Amino acid sequence: MPTIGRIQRRPRLSVSPFQTAIPLLGLLVGAFGLLSPHFLTLKTFGAIANQIPGLTVISVGMTFVILVGSVDLSVGSVMALCSVAMANALVQWNLPVFLAVGVAVIVGTLGGAINGVIVTRWRVPSFIVTLAMMEVARGTAYLVSNTRTIYIGATMNWISRPILGFVSVGFILALSFVIVGHLIVQHTVFGRSVVGVGTNETAMRLSGINTAGVTISVFSLVGFTAAIAAILEIARLEAADPNTGIGLELRVIAAVVIGGTSFMGGRGNVFSTFFGVLIVAVLETGLAQLGISEPLKRIFTGAVIVVAVVHDIGRRRVVGVRPQL
Repeated sequence: MPTIGRIQRRPRLSVSPFQTAIPLLGLLVGAFGLLSPHFLTLKTFGAIANQIPGLTVISVGMTFVILVGSVDLSVGSVMALCSVAMANALVQWNLPVFLAVGVAVIVGTLGGAINGVIVTRWRVPSFIVTLAMMEVARGTAYLVSNTRTIYIGATMNWISRPILGFVSVGFILALSFVIVGHLIVQHTVFGRSVVGVGTNETAMRLSGINTAGVTISVFSLVGFTAAIAAILEIARLEAADPNTGIGLELRVIAAVVIGGTSFMGGRGNVFSTFFGVLIVAVLETGLAQLGISEPLKRIFTGAVIVVAVVHDIGRRRVVGVRPQL
């Protein structure tokens, strides 16, 4: 069918990290290198690499959600719920590690799937649905943990230990998520369907694509990545904290948008998202080394997000049309 053939082609507009993300990252690294004598060191870069695996993994999942024109505000709370569920499985139920990991993955994926079903079945805006899930998941995490940190010991700390000089297993795992996510978006029918739903959901539905299924899948995916991030966080802290992930959703959205994924959907690149993660991490680390207070760090981060969104809107106006499939 010619209509379906046109839908499965790649979008004419794509996002390259060389357009904005890499130049901005280079500018920030150069600026902080001049302003701080300790920034351009292997120790600093190693610390950045080993602090971003969780943020990177969730940002990959969030890229898919934003590509379909939605957003998930519950990822931080779902990550906290996955953390305490896994810790309980290890400490209270005495399950082996691989089964405890399975519990976390099931909880995270189910939380995301619930979001997707409500969004598609009742046509409720994803902002409202995931805002509600943010509260439900956080409250459940507090109930499950009795509002206390659950310590698991050094069972999984090998994931966060540096290898190959200065990067950890967690960082390598996060990088593999970036590569797989990029290949899915660029080279699979599902990836093209995700971009198509974000570009023109009605046209995709009329062409025979199960748009509801695509949307539920991407929400399930971001829930799955929240579970993986929870596992990485437990490995790093050797404990599960029900307060973990507070405000994480804003950092994730910042990384995706700064990386060039359009908040209106239909346009994005997972590799660019990874560079967006690096920009957020470099910005936070550099400002911390300069002794900038937390309120000012938030102001700087917010300003970068605004610049990234304005740049995206400006690019669309120059092109004159939305991406066509």
